[in-house]
Amino acid sequence: MPPDTVTPRFPRSSPYWPVVSHSLLRRVLPGLAVSALGDGMALVAVTWLALQLAPQTQRGTWIAIAVAAYTLPSAAGTVIFGRLLSGRSGAQLAGWDAILRAAALAAIPAAYLAGALNIGLYVTLLAASSLLHSWGSAGRFTLIAELLPQRHHLPANAALSTISGVATIVGPPLAGILIGWAGPVWVIAIDAVTFAVLAVTYRLAIPAADPTGPTAVAASRTAGFNIIRHNSSLLGLLALTFAFFFLFGPVYVAMPIRVAEDLHASATVLGSYYTAFGIGGVVGSLAAGHLRRWSLWPTTIGIVVGFGTAMLPLGLGAPLGLSLPAFALAGLIWAPYMSTSMALFQGSTTTAKLPQVLAANGAVTVLAVPLGTMLGGPLVTTIGARETLLLCAAATVALGVIAAGLTILPAKPPATGDAPSPADPATELLLRRDPPIDVR
Repeated sequence: MPPDTVTPRFPRSSPYWPVVSHSLLRRVLPGLAVSALGDGMALVAVTWLALQLAPQTQRGTWIAIAVAAYTLPSAAGTVIFGRLLSGRSGAQLAGWDAILRAAALAAIPAAYLAGALNIGLYVTLLAASSLLHSWGSAGRFTLIAELLPQRHHLPANAALSTISGVATIVGPPLAGILIGWAGPVWVIAIDAVTFAVLAVTYRLAIPAADPTGPTAVAASRTAGFNIIRHNSSLLGLLALTFAFFFLFGPVYVAMPIRVAEDLHASATVLGSYYTAFGIGGVVGSLAAGHLRRWSLWPTTIGIVVGFGTAMLPLGLGAPLGLSLPAFALAGLIWAPYMSTSMALFQGSTTTAKLPQVLAANGAVTVLAVPLGTMLGGPLVTTIGARETLLLCAAATVALGVIAAGLTILPAKPPATGDAPSPADPATELLLRRDPPIDVR
């Protein structure tokens, strides 16, 4: 066979090759990996330092506040900074988020060394660090849309999810070792350094945006919300994501109680469940890049149905030998959701408007899991841990079935002569009904 007809071999045949070989993205990915590892360690350090700083009788309350402060203020930041940040490039948004996180987190060990760190100041600095989180996440996915053609969006999204998933597995045990050696405040200091590295990476790897470009266009603080509100496909996707994440929230309450009180098992068993879920998530993230030829809407909805189905054995009281692999399977199915849903958003509007849309999406969905977790407390108390897991699993399956029914409703046929589009057919169908709206 002539050399020029030989089938491409790995790694060039991999869907991830256009991502990791891209001249700009390959410079950014190491910085993202370092920062993700820092965030993985922060999962443990944030709560452990709150435990040390809080009054003995109020530890539970302050731990919950600290965890919320590290994520929830990003919803407010989406609106507060909407006019200032709308129209900025993806690299600018992600870089500014990294700068703010690095500065605010670095202030925590600085205050500790000065003897001024207390629980109130600690929570305030955590909240400040998260103000631009929705914009930073929007910036990362916007950067992908700016640099890569649409056919490579899904593998690129999956690469980001894989990096995050690996960090979630490696970061917590590494944090435990470092906390035992030096204390949680210095793990947070390391997290600050990783964000500083990421900020420098964006600054050096991505050329500065043209100041005469879209940054000159003024936008309202809620432009992203307005775009979503006027586009039924995006509104439906946002509603599906919020409900999907919300229904997972009670699992964080039900699982520990199920393991401790129903199974009379140790924390090691609970850790095994979360590790299995994390490993499944990494495998699922890697597999997501190979779904690029699948229709995005059916795949996204199928993930919801599949995840709920995989969770059913936990709610039905299956033994450890069955429930543990089921939880790992649930993690595998869950992982591609972010990649496919982001690909739907990336294909829905121009790159100039995409940051506003993604920031609005992030501002809403960041509330979903905490709200679901808050519901989990009274729900477990009322009906029990196993029953709560069963209810969440069944409700998730029902959510996916309802979403599937809504997406196959008859739509108005396109006018004769419309040019065919290479985009996903289901996405294209919805976008014909509700084209992207230019909201100023």
